[in-house]
Amino acid sequence: MKISVTLATYNEEKNIAGCLESVKSVADEIVIVDGTSKDKTVEIARDLGARVIVRENPKIFHINKQIANDNATMPWILQMDADEKVSPELAEEIKQKIKNPDVNGYWIPRKNLFLGKFLMKGGQYPDYTIRLYRKDKGKLPQKDVHEQAEVEGRVEHLKHPLLHYPYDSFSNYLFKWKRYNSIFADQIKEERKNKNIIIKIWFAFSYLLIKPLYWFFLTYFRHKGFVDSWQGFVFSLFSAMRFPASFLKSL
Repeated sequence: MKISVTLATYNEEKNIAGCLESVKSVADEIVIVDGTSKDKTVEIARDLGARVIVRENPKIFHINKQIANDNATMPWILQMDADEKVSPELAEEIKQKIKNPDVNGYWIPRKNLFLGKFLMKGGQYPDYTIRLYRKDKGKLPQKDVHEQAEVEGRVEHLKHPLLHYPYDSFSNYLFKWKRYNSIFADQIKEERKNKNIIIKIWFAFSYLLIKPLYWFFLTYFRHKGFVDSWQGFVFSLFSAMRFPASFLKSL
């Protein structure tokens, strides 16, 4: 069985080489849809053997991910982000698991590096994400920034994790946090539209107070985010604060 590694990229020159080097042992082809990057992402990717399609950069980047999947020619898809890497152990596991004719997809655990530390608590590990699936059995809904692929038939779990390096600095984290909040704000605005005043008041109370308090308690205490030192506290705090920040942006 052969695998197409697919990505959507935008200004990923710092990450793309490491990502593509890590998938060499599993990729029979690499297909990238780039959202007209302003840096050297496309040049680096092509130098490393990827087939790159350049187009617009939609707000929901899963649109470009699905276009990459549609242009893949191998029976299996390994969907990656540019800031992720496949460890040698995961690569070997992937090559063995896709031989199973009865399984159409696999959830892969993911380790997330946050401010210099892989978060192992706070609901951040194993952080399963469905990234490996048969091309003719899986599709992205293309509706939400945190959505998962929808796969027909039997889906199982892999053991070894993807390694995720999403933020090279706290300022970079804040930039992405604000960008995701803008998308979340649009969803809140749409959800609140045409509702009566009572429901709108409930929305405000929920997003400004109930949801952030609940989420901080859930991640920092119930899921033991405090075990991850000060990085766990910062993550839980900003994760909770996305609710009031996005709500206020939706007004």
